[in-house]
Amino acid sequence: EIKEEVKLELPENVVEGSARGSVSVIGDILGRALQNLEGLLAMPYGCGEQNMALLAPNIYILHYLEATGQLTSAISEKATPFLKSGYQRQLNYKHPDGAFSTFGTGSGNTWLTAFVAKSFVKAQTFVFIDPTIVEQAQTWLLKNQKPDGCFNTVGKLFNNRMKVRGGVADDVTLTAYITAAFLESKTSVITTHLACLRSDTSYLTNTYTSALLAYTFSLAGDHEKRDELLEHLHRLALEQGGLLHWSQSTTEMTLSVEISSYVLLAVLNKSPLTAEDMGYAVRIVRWMAGQQNSYGGFSSTQDTVVALQALALFSTLAHTSEGSSTVTVQSTSGEQHRFLVDQGNRLLYQERALKDVTGQYSIAVQGTSCASVQVRVLHPILICFWCAKVSQLSEAKVTPANFVFLHSRYNGLLESTNMVLVDIKVLNNTWNFAYEQLTRNIPKFYKLQLQQELKVKNLKAAVIKMYDYYQPSDYVLTEYSSPCADRMLSL
Repeated sequence: EIKEEVKLELPENVVEGSARGSVSVIGDILGRALQNLEGLLAMPYGCGEQNMALLAPNIYILHYLEATGQLTSAISEKATPFLKSGYQRQLNYKHPDGAFSTFGTGSGNTWLTAFVAKSFVKAQTFVFIDPTIVEQAQTWLLKNQKPDGCFNTVGKLFNNRMKVRGGVADDVTLTAYITAAFLESKTSVITTHLACLRSDTSYLTNTYTSALLAYTFSLAGDHEKRDELLEHLHRLALEQGGLLHWSQSTTEMTLSVEISSYVLLAVLNKSPLTAEDMGYAVRIVRWMAGQQNSYGGFSSTQDTVVALQALALFSTLAHTSEGSSTVTVQSTSGEQHRFLVDQGNRLLYQERALKDVTGQYSIAVQGTSCASVQVRVLHPILICFWCAKVSQLSEAKVTPANFVFLHSRYNGLLESTNMVLVDIKVLNNTWNFAYEQLTRNIPKFYKLQLQQELKVKNLKAAVIKMYDYYQPSDYVLTEYSSPCADRMLSL
């Protein structure tokens, strides 16, 4: 039996009376993601990076289900159209030379091209992928290799958290990523790639690079170098209640899931795996499971992709078709919920509402099968990172026409944001567009014309949401209603 205590608390800036709590149980670590294949990253399409972030997790989940004999025709029929449409959509961002870029124009992007190539190779198991597209992408990548074996950074990387804190902008980290992509695709790697990686020791000051290199050398079969890196990483591990994770620094947690995922991949890419290896992996997995959101994803796009890749590999290796467990969730006030998880319902999502959204809860799991338990509290909060100002001006003569003016400004800690998405609700639809970035304290303006064709009584205010694509928790909400409204809201 495993027991754990959970304390539910609400922040001071929660909207009064808005909190809702629930507890959910599913018999598979990837079960939540499987339930939300089409909405794992609930964001609009619009660029090559967005599309791949939506496509790749589905590929890893399908490979896991196939490897464990759980891929049913119903799941396949649900997931395959996503892969087909995602593949076709990604071709919009392909260049004639074989590279891919975020918007399909300008320079190709080395990081994105490697990401696309390895994902397409894995997707070939389930849908048709033109092999020449993968070959052209890999050829283009090799053309950007320097004499020392490292790759040139070509094109802009939009996730500035990876660039600034993860070190992806440097040649060694980029080379590690591309080399791993070649190895995952079962493509021969020129030995100069690995020579470039062995010649640099700067990774010792960068936890992200150390974790990625450990995974890359695991794939390359260089166990000596991998073990050296894993020993270094073990000394940097952050331990909480027996669980393990890594971060770029003790105060910066943005990349923790991604770094920990690469360490997990490095630990698991070993043959044969010992009981000690799996025990170490379990400590990482348990921490990662605690970071999942209710959709089965994580806080941002890139860490969701890498985390699900790592969890899929772990789940494949740890899968068993036997056993059952009972999950009991109880509050100090006496509220109790009991769930049964067995092989017949392991992929069934079970959820119940909590009467008490604050207080102490105990969770007990008894049995011999896996059970993923999540206690969730939803509550709107007010935070300060963004400002959005909306004004409407009527230019009515014969037919009323309103112009919605969106005044956007970022006032956070970084010099600039990542790509920023804006959702404007318009009656029965949503208008989406993106800013490549917002520079701190420099406003941008956008104008949208709305044409009124029918008069409607009791109109309700519509909502505008602006958020960082790679860090959706950084967002602002505001609303617009009647003409001549002028609103500024900081969240």
